[in-house]
Amino acid sequence: MITRFFKTSKPIHIVIIAVFTLIVFSITSLGNINEGLSFGIAIKALSKYSIVLISILTLSFLVKKNKLTNNNNYDILIYGLLLAILPITMQVTNILLANFFILLALRRIISLRSNINVKKKLFDAAFWIAVAALFHFWAILFFVLIIAALLLYSIAHFKNWIIPFIGVIVAMLITTSYFVIVYGSFEKLFNYMETISANFSSETFTTLTFEVSVIGALGTWALIFYSINLRQKQKAYRPMYVLILIAFLIGLAVIFISPNKDGSEFLFIFPVLAIIMANYLESVKKPWLAELYVWFLIFTPITLLML
Repeated sequence: MITRFFKTSKPIHIVIIAVFTLIVFSITSLGNINEGLSFGIAIKALSKYSIVLISILTLSFLVKKNKLTNNNNYDILIYGLLLAILPITMQVTNILLANFFILLALRRIISLRSNINVKKKLFDAAFWIAVAALFHFWAILFFVLIIAALLLYSIAHFKNWIIPFIGVIVAMLITTSYFVIVYGSFEKLFNYMETISANFSSETFTTLTFEVSVIGALGTWALIFYSINLRQKQKAYRPMYVLILIAFLIGLAVIFISPNKDGSEFLFIFPVLAIIMANYLESVKKPWLAELYVWFLIFTPITLLML
């Protein structure tokens, strides 16, 4: 049984997910190559997958360090399966980088619970979110998560509320300096600002109806139980789980307003959705139901590859 195998945390699980995502990534990448395979294309593909792998490891560290699930690897299992259902999420370099930096920020935000190095964590989180916005502008919405953390963790000191804005300003100053040195001006910096679009009728997005429907249905089911079980969490840990929920809602907002809707923007919800789904699997009393849930996730990308 898949759920029983991943119920404990073992290094072999990361290896399996790494190999699995590599296979899916390779199949998708080869299918997108119109010209012949070259050394340059191979290097670009390797770079993309490296970001995917580092993101998997970062997610695993985030979950284990903050005990967002029990001692299992359901989170990376589900994350890998979500990537397989929408493999386009592993193909757009800018989205991959933005999501990775958001993961780094999320790691710092969640760890504010320890009340250690609060100022440094707030600065780091804001800085990484600002960097993520350079690759996908609307990732800046995750700055709201820092404000939510300050409120949920009752961090009331005035200086701590100023530090996140300093982190963003520092990132902007570094970026502006880079553009001035390299290009002689910072006019191109304004190209990073994107418009808002709620149009989901693009040809690329409409072909993903089945994949989005599966993720939406299974995600909503898990989200309902996750929200219900929030009250059962220990009071000291509850803010972390609320922040995960808020991060998920922010990710949905990014998907909704992003101008180029090709499906890759769903990557912004995958890490937190994996955590939400993992918590659902832990709460299921009937093993066969958890197993059915996981197998549905497994058969979806297999079915899509066969079509």
